[in-house]
Amino acid sequence: MTPPPVVQGTQSSQAHALARSQDANQLINWINATHNNDGRTFAIIDKKAALLHVFDASGQALGSSPVLLGLGVGDDSVPGIGERKMSTILPHERTTPAGRFVSEPGVNLQGEDIVWVDYDTSVSIHRVRTTNKADRRLERLATPTTADNRISYGCVNVPVAFYDALIKPGLGAAPAIIYVMPETRLAMVQFGMQPGASSAGLASALKP
Repeated sequence: MTPPPVVQGTQSSQAHALARSQDANQLINWINATHNNDGRTFAIIDKKAALLHVFDASGQALGSSPVLLGLGVGDDSVPGIGERKMSTILPHERTTPAGRFVSEPGVNLQGEDIVWVDYDTSVSIHRVRTTNKADRRLERLATPTTADNRISYGCVNVPVAFYDALIKPGLGAAPAIIYVMPETRLAMVQFGMQPGASSAGLASALKP
């Protein structure tokens, strides 16, 4: 079983399944209205939907993909978790932190290219790994439900084809902005999207 193919724009047959949620649409509208991405390529990780959406610097959607996320439900990392051995991390501590991050291209200890979301907490975007067969990571990516997309230690696992087509040449080429949407608090609060706080057009941009 293989994960769904790369989805470009909204023309694919997979587009409906990978459509952005209302909260994600509000976030992209706010980013475009306020230029919060600082003129950089950016990505939105919608944890509730277990989807990753990639955009160019102008806000044009490039593609979307299902992803695997941290096993634990929560929007904050445990202090010092990036310095701990994986074997000491408890299931509820395996969270993918929410927030706005300036990513950095990097390489892991195995020499594999990755995208650091938050280096201090060891959270990155990388190709899905299948070394532990019991995890069934490819099968999890391929199912239509989001209920089984929680398995990692906090990193964002992406299908190999999607990573090579969009992540590596975009987010993996230069610093980018990664927006990880929260699941235990409001995105509007997480990112400070109060209408009228930044630009004259923000209030209308936030309308669903």
